[in-house]
Amino acid sequence: MKNITTLNGKVVLVTGASRGVGKGIGLELIDSGATVYATGRTLEDLSYAAEKGFPLCCDHRDDRQVEAVFRQIADRHQRLDLLVNNVWGGYENMVEKGEFTWPRPFWQQPLWRWDAMFQAGVRAHYAASQLAAQIMVAQGNGLIVNISFWAAQKYIGNVAYGVAKAATDKMTADMAHELRKYNIAVVSLYPGLVRTEKVMEAAAWLDLSNSESPQFIGRAVMGLATDPQLMEKSGKVLIAAALAQEYGFSDIDGKSPRPLTLDDV
Repeated sequence: MKNITTLNGKVVLVTGASRGVGKGIGLELIDSGATVYATGRTLEDLSYAAEKGFPLCCDHRDDRQVEAVFRQIADRHQRLDLLVNNVWGGYENMVEKGEFTWPRPFWQQPLWRWDAMFQAGVRAHYAASQLAAQIMVAQGNGLIVNISFWAAQKYIGNVAYGVAKAATDKMTADMAHELRKYNIAVVSLYPGLVRTEKVMEAAAWLDLSNSESPQFIGRAVMGLATDPQLMEKSGKVLIAAALAQEYGFSDIDGKSPRPLTLDDV
């Protein structure tokens, strides 16, 4: 990478870091030297963070648990340099009573899916960002990364998914507007096709030739965190693979995934 490749001394929180993209980000940031707090609903799934990071059991639907996480970080470090909002809801129980309900039209969707995406997704991002901003404003700098996706701009999957991702991107833009004068950047980051555990379960039926490892997204986050021109990107939607080209990093297998466009997804 053309920028500094270490986050030594930086304090980071990655939410929803038990598996998939969140775990990949957590692993990469730990390797970069940052002090990483990783949240998940069970500590067992966060064991990878125990040696060099701080695994914290947290259900982001419970404000008291979220507040306890931030209180611990503030008490121990008196700062927070980076928040990655990755936690998300609504992916649970895609198959109900033997039927794959995820792609149903909205009038046939279970209402719990809407509630899960907003409560454990959009609202969870908002609540964590509120608490992070209080610390970052006091210190005069910081970065908030909201993991989002193309469903914000194009129909993918179902209505609730698209609305939730669009809300995430709008939240990014408006938070960035309010935080700019405090030298705090907020961005939405889009992964491509990520080789998460669930994706690899279906690998035989998928074209993975342009896929990304979960750690690849972590490298994109690290690039942002070390970008001296970061504030120029604040409020924007960014593509992980495009950042790889800009910052000069590749995936863990040495490959360089092609950045997707709206026509590709």
